[in-house]
Amino acid sequence: MFGAAPTQVPLAERLRPAKLDEVVGQAKLLGPGQPLRVAVERRQLHSMILWGPPGVGKTTLARLLVQASGLPFIAISAVLGGVKDIREAVEQAKVHGRAAVFVDEVHRFNKAQQDAFLPHVESGLFVFIGATTENPSFEVNSALLSRATVHVLEPLDRSDLVQLFERGCALLGVLWTDDARDALIAYADGDARRMLNALDNVSSTATADVDTAHLQQTLGAQLRRFDKGGDQYYDAMSALHKSVRGSDPDASLYWFARLLDGGADPRYLARRLVRMASEDIGLADPRALRMALDASEVYERLGSPEGELALAQATVYLAVAAKSNAAYLAYKAVRAFVAQDASRPVPLHLRNAPTRLMKGLGMGDGYRYAHDEPDAFAAGERYLPEGVPEDLRFYEPTDRGLEGKIAEKLARLRDANARARDLLTPKA
Repeated sequence: MFGAAPTQVPLAERLRPAKLDEVVGQAKLLGPGQPLRVAVERRQLHSMILWGPPGVGKTTLARLLVQASGLPFIAISAVLGGVKDIREAVEQAKVHGRAAVFVDEVHRFNKAQQDAFLPHVESGLFVFIGATTENPSFEVNSALLSRATVHVLEPLDRSDLVQLFERGCALLGVLWTDDARDALIAYADGDARRMLNALDNVSSTATADVDTAHLQQTLGAQLRRFDKGGDQYYDAMSALHKSVRGSDPDASLYWFARLLDGGADPRYLARRLVRMASEDIGLADPRALRMALDASEVYERLGSPEGELALAQATVYLAVAAKSNAAYLAYKAVRAFVAQDASRPVPLHLRNAPTRLMKGLGMGDGYRYAHDEPDAFAAGERYLPEGVPEDLRFYEPTDRGLEGKIAEKLARLRDANARARDLLTPKA
């Protein structure tokens, strides 16, 4: 249970869990048999990086883990602190013999500052706990990263936020309509602190039950325009995909911006762009896939809003690129074929034969090394299993972009195969 507290204390602070069992969310880390739960039960706290978006409980979790372990807790803010604070932490830890040192926003420490922790982590004086919203692979020194386990914290899902919402309403003594609650949870976008701050703010100005009109009046433009789990969200995502497929860069950018404005996770948008590059562009412009992956990596490095420009750039590139779904269709077709076909043996001449016995059984016999053939192509060679029709085609390239060149090359190679096989076919 959570008791009442002075109203000047923010609601998020008043609802801060006092023990691990009160933590909402993060079941993959704290559920029965999960890594942090086991560490607490065994009182074997290890050095770690807690990586996750804002408002998912990184600081709270660190405090509760240390509390359960029985170690002294020393907190350092990388925003305000420096090497001087690390030296003071060393002296405090020496007094106790060992301590857990929590560094909030650890990615804000430079290399030298991060290196200052290493000898004390190695000696066992520190159990190091860092919290970051940025990808540790890019922002935490590899030496420190190798000595800490990275635990990924997820945004809170709807059921988690509903649970927190109900706790907050009970503490504040206010009632909300279901529609207003759902709009607030959509606005929170997985961020518990954001939801509780808004709940506190909106409730404090209400003279009756809180409805969507009052919520809109209080939060205004901050409110999400759609719930990221609702139909509107998926319709907008569909519109983005179809605009890119339809080679309309302006519409593509419009829907991209609408999705960001509505609260879509830029990381999810990045994943969709990678999918579009494979599904709708493919080998007509192989650079598109690399562009989408690069944009995703840039966003991971820079975050919002700077990283969003790279995603917008990739969106435009994908929209104007030559289009082909030939590789996508080929993959679907071959999967369907393999699923219904027999498990045909690999032809002997294609098998690996590393031992004398295997060679004696004919494995590898007759294989023609393509690089030793004219134009590095063994005309007439067969690579499909016996019984599969020679004219079977899964991949049929278009004449657009690079795929047009691929189509021309495949036509030449197939002609060469046909001529070579004609020569090998006994005449009647």
